[in-house]
Amino acid sequence: MAACEVCGNDYELAFEVRTTGGGTHTFDSFECAIHQLAPVCEHCRCRVVGHGVHVDGRFFCCAHCARQSSVPGGDQVRDAVGSATG
Repeated sequence: MAACEVCGNDYELAFEVRTTGGGTHTFDSFECAIHQLAPVCEHCRCRVVGHGVHVDGRFFCCAHCARQSSVPGGDQVRDAVGSATG
């Protein structure tokens, strides 16, 4: 068994996550992994679970937050998808 580094639960189904920076982390749930590893939106401060939006080296949870920030080009970010024809 291994202990979760976030909540301390010693759990037989704990798992490891290895990061590109070489770190190894042990968690008992995806919830704890997200709490520890997910990036934080630079506008609303929520955890980004999904693709997010990367603008000028800064990370946001969505296009709305990018547009609300003062990041150059953030006001041009859109999250609408065009319709496919054919």
